[in-house]
Amino acid sequence: MTTRHDTAAPPEKGGAAPGRPPGDAVPDEVARKRARLSRRWQRDMRWSPYAFVAPFFVFFAAFGLFPLIYTGWASLHTVELTAPTDMAWTGLDNYTRIFDDDFFWNAAKNTLTIGIISTVPQLMMAMGLAHILNYKLRGSTFYRVIMLAPYATSIAAAALVFVLLFGRDYGMINWVLDSVGLGKVDWQNDKWASQFAVSSIVIWRWTGYNALIYLAAMQAIPQDLYESAALDGASRWRQFIHVTLPALRPTILFTVVVSTIGASQLFGEPLLFDANKGASGGGQHQFQTLGLYLYEQGWVNQHLGRASAIAWTMFLILIVIGLVNYVISRRLRASS
Repeated sequence: MTTRHDTAAPPEKGGAAPGRPPGDAVPDEVARKRARLSRRWQRDMRWSPYAFVAPFFVFFAAFGLFPLIYTGWASLHTVELTAPTDMAWTGLDNYTRIFDDDFFWNAAKNTLTIGIISTVPQLMMAMGLAHILNYKLRGSTFYRVIMLAPYATSIAAAALVFVLLFGRDYGMINWVLDSVGLGKVDWQNDKWASQFAVSSIVIWRWTGYNALIYLAAMQAIPQDLYESAALDGASRWRQFIHVTLPALRPTILFTVVVSTIGASQLFGEPLLFDANKGASGGGQHQFQTLGLYLYEQGWVNQHLGRASAIAWTMFLILIVIGLVNYVISRRLRASS
């Protein structure tokens, strides 16, 4: 018996069963895929951070940078609200005109006095509240939420409540003053009384916010300093004067600058406190701020060019405040 040995013929080129590609072809394909993925990953790592922050810059350019440049250009022209596209070049005439306006200087003085009346008591009260909350108290979280509640309250709601409190005939504050024999005060028409009433709204809204900032800074002070002061016989008051206040100097400077900027832009509180709900800041402009003066010129008198000049003047004032903050902060860092 014979045994048959059949051997298959090798496939021809172009046949139905092509041969396996050379062994080097697969590694080359994998290497090309890896190279493409590596380039894609490098592009992603390079450009994705810009894509993530791009929406902020787009919105800032549309709603921040463009209005700033446009108002700067409009401040050099005579332009009215009824025809915002019709501009006539006037140069610096709008700036010289507002500087010659007595109402501008009256608004600047009112802004300064209301800022002082509201900022100084506000920060002092915030410092005291933060110092109290810095000690271990029951329900400290509840007190912190309570202090932050006025900040979260609407300006309109707060101003309307204070209008009722400071009412001349039926307000609760005048009722208390009259019951103790001090007589009623015309809070909305008297100059200093109206400025104090507007400042009280600002104090009520922002004291708790600043107190939490001070509290966060106080909790970052090392406890070793207080323990060393206590071993030296320092009372709590001396610890506050010689340990807490020096450590809070940068935070105090920050809150002073932020409160000053906020006071220079005061608008909603005096607008809603006015009995006539106008931009004049009272019948005799007794509590008209720069923000109300800008609104009156632009949207009541319809002088957009003059209002733009006022806006840029306020912007330059804020720049000066920022430069003063920079100089003082550098000196504080150098001294420490």
